[in-house]
Amino acid sequence: MPIAIDPATLANFTSTQTQSNAPSSTLDKDDFLKLLTMQLRYQDPMDPMKGTEFAAQLAQFSSVEQLSNINSNIMQSIDANYLMSQSINNALAAGFVGKDVRAAGDTFQRSGDVATTLGYSLSSAADSVTVKIYDESGNLVKTMSVEGKDKGDNTFAWDGTDDHGQNAGDGKYKFTVEAKDNVGGTVSSTTFVTGTVSGVRFKPDGTVFVVDGMEVKLSDILEILGG
Repeated sequence: MPIAIDPATLANFTSTQTQSNAPSSTLDKDDFLKLLTMQLRYQDPMDPMKGTEFAAQLAQFSSVEQLSNINSNIMQSIDANYLMSQSINNALAAGFVGKDVRAAGDTFQRSGDVATTLGYSLSSAADSVTVKIYDESGNLVKTMSVEGKDKGDNTFAWDGTDDHGQNAGDGKYKFTVEAKDNVGGTVSSTTFVTGTVSGVRFKPDGTVFVVDGMEVKLSDILEILGG
């Protein structure tokens, strides 16, 4: 049952709120009680609130109080579950160190002279696949036509040289995949990287793994390959 509030009562309440504090966009249980009290204070003595109306408003106030408590308990439960899941993830994360993993992403760290293995997954078989590798500044370093054209996961190796055959050097790189079918249509693809987990870092926004010098979120790990 909606609360019947006299316009003069609401005007007095709004004026008081404006003078005391910055107005709130919502009414909480304290505001509800203040409205009810002010309604009693400013009611017409010649036409007082009927007992049934007062009882109904008290019942509604009780309902608001209970809903507020339920909401508070739910939020506390959600926070507790989140902390528990974080603790479990952190405890399990140490077991990933030394494991080879496959993770969703298109950014990788290159160091040394060892070829870097990268991968992509095709939604359907392709007629041609072109890979472009960019440095950290966004400059195109290498354009490659690769052999992996089958539907599903494919991998290729980059030897670290640029389009002129020179060593591109150590650093952070990014790659893209452009796949076409036999009539020139685009074949959708997703990229992934592989590497060895060398460490775990616990951050406020979640656990991350250090994979070949790059931070990878736990949610981005697609597969544990062994190691």
